[in-house]
Amino acid sequence: MDHSRDPCPWVALSDFGGAFSMGAIGGAVWHGVKGFRNSPLGERRIGAITAIKARAPVLGGNFGVWGGLFSSYDCAVKGVRKKEDPWNGIIAGFLTGGSLAVRGGPRAMRNGAIATAILIAVIEGVGIGFQRMMAEGTRLEPPPPLQEGAKLPA
Repeated sequence: MDHSRDPCPWVALSDFGGAFSMGAIGGAVWHGVKGFRNSPLGERRIGAITAIKARAPVLGGNFGVWGGLFSSYDCAVKGVRKKEDPWNGIIAGFLTGGSLAVRGGPRAMRNGAIATAILIAVIEGVGIGFQRMMAEGTRLEPPPPLQEGAKLPA
């Protein structure tokens, strides 16, 4: 169990805030560049600021909803399964993708759920691969066998 994180109800709020911040900062950069490029020559700075003010909070909100919903489902799945493994994230991704597509109907829910579960599974798989790759360098190897008549080092 990961004791370095807050208890489950607070994790969802923390993840919502972190995801909102990440989306708002990324949205400010993205929409700032886009507003700058799409504005006339003399008004590029104003165009960038206007685009940031109009669209960055929206992107931050979208990221925040996704992060908060995913974290809530992840906590719920951990509570039900009483396990801490990659399947929790995959199941939470499935539920999040389906929930965010509710307004599109059953087919959109199915497609969103499957696509999000696959995305989270790939992310989990890459994470596990990196952990194993980094652990290879710290593996202890047994010392070579002593030859007959050799003295032990002091």
